[in-house]
Amino acid sequence: MDNEELTLFRDMTRRALEQEVAPHFEQWEEAHAVPRELWHTLGAAGLLCADMPEAYGAAGADPQVTFAILEEMSRMGFGGIATGYSIHSNIVAPYINHFGTDAQKNQWLPGMVSGEILGALAMTEPGAGSDVQGIRTSAVRDGDEWILNGSKIFITNGMLADMVIVAAITDPGKGAKGTSLFLVDASLPGFERGKKIEKLGQHTSDTAELFFQDVRLPADALLGELNKGFVIMMTELPRERLGIAAQAVAAAEGALELTVNYVMERKAFGQTVASFQNTRFVLAQVKTEIALNRAFLEKCAEQYTRGALGADDAAMLKYASTEMQCKTVDDCLQLFGGYGYTIEYPISRFYADARIQRIYGGSSEIMRELVARSMLGR
Repeated sequence: MDNEELTLFRDMTRRALEQEVAPHFEQWEEAHAVPRELWHTLGAAGLLCADMPEAYGAAGADPQVTFAILEEMSRMGFGGIATGYSIHSNIVAPYINHFGTDAQKNQWLPGMVSGEILGALAMTEPGAGSDVQGIRTSAVRDGDEWILNGSKIFITNGMLADMVIVAAITDPGKGAKGTSLFLVDASLPGFERGKKIEKLGQHTSDTAELFFQDVRLPADALLGELNKGFVIMMTELPRERLGIAAQAVAAAEGALELTVNYVMERKAFGQTVASFQNTRFVLAQVKTEIALNRAFLEKCAEQYTRGALGADDAAMLKYASTEMQCKTVDDCLQLFGGYGYTIEYPISRFYADARIQRIYGGSSEIMRELVARSMLGR
């Protein structure tokens, strides 16, 4: 995809967000929730699952378009919405497109493109976070059905999701090699949602605990091959981490833009804050760190488009960009002084929204371990 076409998608995204999200965002932040209708609106604007095939009503665009949409949401400070969008369009839809049967694709993807179906991914459990091999949720075969039991926690889109991809043990005792994925209709009996989980930031991203009590799934709810769930998850993780990095870099760019505008207007000791050497040096350092991560992000995005993004590069990118995001946004907030700590100034939201980025999608500690293994082996 050429830069001109990508710019058109970015412009379209910004216009849609300025019209449909910006006027309501503060209200949604205070309510710690977005209306379900938002997803219909994003679908009608052509922003959901943009790189899914045209056969399902999508644009059939390059994956770069989905990353660009993620970036614009993040740059504008809509961090929670960006995370929910990423789960739906950048993770769940590609899982189904890459590993689903034709029947599964026809069942779920058109609704995901239109926003009628909101997707979620349920891997994390109280005892299994970055270590997905610790999953305890189980699915037992019973004739032509599967019986699902267990629970998941910290599930983005969990309160509103219509369909959830659930990781469950199907061959006990084999750990990762006995894990399978299921497409679970949230309307099925036995599927229950716990109380919405309140978080430090990303308040417009609904996060839930999910419970499965003898949920009966049809045989065709299995996504991909039996006991290949861990392989599928590992295959798709580079794209997930690429999406998180896109959020990180763009959010840092948005925070920097806010900060530059503020320090050029704010005065202290009879001069603008921008005139102080410390301010200028901090801004120069922040811009440089963002630019370095932007270059690596674009390299990895291009590799992904060619099918050449390795797990180690994705891990390095996720680690570097999210650590950079947290550091640079903190540096930017510092230049706002006491005002930066108030919710009246959007920089505080950039700060709060950033912190989870070093944790979900694989923590920074896990990323460092993966990179080390790629060099040294186990």
